[in-house]
Amino acid sequence: MSRDLEGLRRDYQVGQLNEHDAGSDPITLFARWLGDAKNTTQLEPNAMTLATVDSMGKPHARIVLLKGQDGRDFKFYTNYLSHKGEELTASPSAALVFWWDQLERQVRVEGDVAKLSDEENDAYFQERPRGSRLGAWASRQSEIIDSHDVLTRKMSQLEDRYPTDAPRPSHWGGYMVRATRIEFWQGRSSRLHDRLDYRFDGKTWARVRRSP
Repeated sequence: MSRDLEGLRRDYQVGQLNEHDAGSDPITLFARWLGDAKNTTQLEPNAMTLATVDSMGKPHARIVLLKGQDGRDFKFYTNYLSHKGEELTASPSAALVFWWDQLERQVRVEGDVAKLSDEENDAYFQERPRGSRLGAWASRQSEIIDSHDVLTRKMSQLEDRYPTDAPRPSHWGGYMVRATRIEFWQGRSSRLHDRLDYRFDGKTWARVRRSP
């Protein structure tokens, strides 16, 4: 098995990233790259790894979906009582990673985290399919359960309780990661990849090129 993994390699040749094409604004560049990803056949172009740290300083990571992006704010929704919610309460900062394999591109985002307003949470919750709204009530995310039947029984009860509409649970809502660093990575041949790293100083973005 180890030999098989050692032999897995790919020479990246799809594109390149230079300073002129990238520009000085990483928000504009991210929007362009996300648009490019949407035009591929990637299953979830808005999927991103969310990395958090718990109260003991241990890191945790999982895939979530980007559900909004407004300037430096990258938004996603979850159960506030989940493990990630507990970790963001203990340490309100996070890192995100987007990986678009067909484009041979990666984007890293780092920043402080804050909850979204009730108004924004309510508006997004009502846009979700009915099954997803009921699921937010049925699943006490990260809680240990005996079997999947526990969830299906709860869903059945909730369908009777909310035949037409379901309000947003108070434990469900969104977060925003307010970016202070965004790094763009473009695969290049012979592992001589492009890395452009943008840092926000409170007023403007500064850009440097990093060795791969």
